[in-house]
Amino acid sequence: MCRWLAYSGTPMLLDTILYKPVHSLIDQSLHSKLGVETTNGDGFGVGWYTETEETDTPAVLRDIGPAWNNRNLREIADHVRSPLFFAHIRASTGTAVQQTNSHPFRHGRWMFMHNGAIAGFHLMRRELCLLVDPALFAHIEGTTDSEVMFYLALTFGLEEDPPAAVATMAGVVERAGRAHGVEFPLQMTLAITDGERVWAFRYSSERKSRSLFYSSRVETLRRLHPDLTYLKDISDETRLIVSEPLGDLPGVWNEVPESSYGIVQPGADALFPFAPAGA
Repeated sequence: MCRWLAYSGTPMLLDTILYKPVHSLIDQSLHSKLGVETTNGDGFGVGWYTETEETDTPAVLRDIGPAWNNRNLREIADHVRSPLFFAHIRASTGTAVQQTNSHPFRHGRWMFMHNGAIAGFHLMRRELCLLVDPALFAHIEGTTDSEVMFYLALTFGLEEDPPAAVATMAGVVERAGRAHGVEFPLQMTLAITDGERVWAFRYSSERKSRSLFYSSRVETLRRLHPDLTYLKDISDETRLIVSEPLGDLPGVWNEVPESSYGIVQPGADALFPFAPAGA
């Protein structure tokens, strides 16, 4: 499947997160430890918000090749600084390797990325697509189950209430899957942002979800590792959410509980249980 990370906090060069950690996302594209596939080379994408007030929509760079040898990604990572960015490396679950199928997906100020799959998607693709708001349907560019999930969530009110919209989307997918005889239709770790907050979801119909972790609070890390001077330069609001840890420093990474979602936001972050609507 895929690996991804979401960063929110002190504006930082993409290079600092994407390339410099011991087990960076670029390293994971070749040597994933917790993913279904060791290699994630079927495309990549990065989406980021700028620090200026000229636009509130994110920039997105996506390509079909592997992240580990992409010169354009290496170039921008050394020069782009952002307070909030998404990065995703893809291992296709059957849909084509093409630019429009690489994550993250963008609609207006919103971004979305996914690790997982809708089992039996080919059986229910038409009926799920017909549930997408006609005003939104024309914006679907690719052929993945992930993008359909995003536009279903938008249809069900993502911009007003992301957790409720994702719960409705997940419920619809599960009911459609089971109507086609699929026992465990949904596997997902999702990240969604509006440029100010990040929502991360971990859920699967089988209750055996793909891995997902979040970083400890910065003030906790300063107490645990007073020798790490770079922790003095980042704000208490800084947080990472990752498919798998970027290193093995004690006390940094915490597993997101099964069937739950979290919000990274100004002030106190929060963690809640998650269940599909109508489950």
